[in-house]
Amino acid sequence: MRSRYLLLAWPLLAGLAPPATQAAVDISVGISVPGVQIGIHVPAYPELQPVPDYPVYYAPGLPANYFFYDGLYWVYANDTWYSSSWYNGPWYRVEPAVVPVFVLRVPVRYYRVPPPYFRGWAPAEPPRWGSHWGPQWEAQHRGWNQWDRRAAPPPAPLPAYQRQYVGDRYPAREQQHAIREQRYHFEPRDAQVRERLAAEAHPDTERDRRGAVPRQRPQAQPRGQQERQPAQERQAREREQPAQPRQQPQPQARQTPQPREQQEQRQQQAMQERQPQQAREQQRAERHDAERPRAQKQPHPPERSEPPRESSNGG
Repeated sequence: MRSRYLLLAWPLLAGLAPPATQAAVDISVGISVPGVQIGIHVPAYPELQPVPDYPVYYAPGLPANYFFYDGLYWVYANDTWYSSSWYNGPWYRVEPAVVPVFVLRVPVRYYRVPPPYFRGWAPAEPPRWGSHWGPQWEAQHRGWNQWDRRAAPPPAPLPAYQRQYVGDRYPAREQQHAIREQRYHFEPRDAQVRERLAAEAHPDTERDRRGAVPRQRPQAQPRGQQERQPAQERQAREREQPAQPRQQPQPQARQTPQPREQQEQRQQQAMQERQPQQAREQQRAERHDAERPRAQKQPHPPERSEPPRESSNGG
């Protein structure tokens, strides 16, 4: 997709013109769709000078807020911080919460193109990031500007090997990580710098996570509209969902006749249950039969014969 660039006209201030020995620099800040990147065209390796008492370098000959710290290049443009492991990018957006504090501590005077809100701030002091980024950032970074200057780490060695990669020899993004691993053996001390290097190793994931289109603050809506909005969203979701087909009652499964074996088992079980009763009836019948002969064998008492009656007619 075509990139849209917002060109910034950098004023030619006294003392800011690049030296004659350095190639001209074309600087533009733009937004590439769908990802967000800064486009700073630096055709040659820039001249970097150390910031006194800080482990940071700056580029005095570039009309840009251009720094080098702990093995990475840092640029502040369009109210956003960017980082890259190569002097001419590609550049990746860095959230304010994870910008190294030593980069934030650089005094105002070393910002070659300070934004308008830097006006009135002391040149020897760092920018007032707490008042600019709000109380939440300041609460998470308490004491960020309180440090012992004598205990500051030494600056990282400059990646001078990149001087030979100019113009058409400048490597593509896919080649930069491998070349850096071979030619630059410095191990960053800052955990946030190590995180940025790991993110550059997987730029597509990092661009989707942090380099996406900047977040936009939600606009305030009237109270009545806020109350109607959930109902409207629910109705819209219901319309978008496909209609569920009616569930037809499923026919009841017919009871299959029991197998013949089960019927036989049940008949045998019923017969077994009837056997005790039949046995008891048979025993009673046997006892009855046994008692009947005894009754027949007992002798009956002799019957008494009555004498013959005499006839009442005397004869």
